[in-house]
Amino acid sequence: MSPDASFIHRFIPAAESGSPITLLLLHGTGGNEEDLIPLGQGLLPGAALLSVRGKVLEHGMPRFFRRFAEGVFDIEDLKQRTHELAAFIEAAQREYQFGGEIVAVGYSNGANIAASLMMLHPGLLSGGVLFRAMAPIVPEEKPSLHGTRVLLAAGKRDPIARPDQPRKLAAILEEAGATVLLHWHDGGHEIGQDDMTAARLWLTKQSREPEHF
Repeated sequence: MSPDASFIHRFIPAAESGSPITLLLLHGTGGNEEDLIPLGQGLLPGAALLSVRGKVLEHGMPRFFRRFAEGVFDIEDLKQRTHELAAFIEAAQREYQFGGEIVAVGYSNGANIAASLMMLHPGLLSGGVLFRAMAPIVPEEKPSLHGTRVLLAAGKRDPIARPDQPRKLAAILEEAGATVLLHWHDGGHEIGQDDMTAARLWLTKQSREPEHF
């Protein structure tokens, strides 16, 4: 991979009988490339996993892009980091020779950059499971996301990704042509067992029809 497109990461190849889908695992603030591997293995056993560590440090905690305050993002940095991550994913495809669909599984900050990837690099991801996502960016030009499938897992009492944020993100994605499924967890920013069940079902079915869990 070219040095400017490199990220600290882990790649786990698909099992022989595994899914043709590759899961792109994107951690939340303070996480790393190890955090979401058990989650990815539990959601889609046998699938290839590409787990990436964010390059930005906030008080020593890895993130995928900068922010000025809670919920106030540095949009120019977000754009730059999104393009950089997209270049890395393409380089990783060549390096590890995985084909088929790439589905992001992101939590919090990782879910936000996954949403940005969809909007700024349409077609790179075939879909995403976004836990506690916000609407990180409104693209200047509406992307074409027909065929892109997204599960938004939101918390009814989330103090960070407040309910208006996943609703706003769903509207942006749907207006661009994506099929969006919305799951509401009764709690806050943490991932609940109901989120896991919803994500597992969604990934297994790869539904192209709107439904609510």
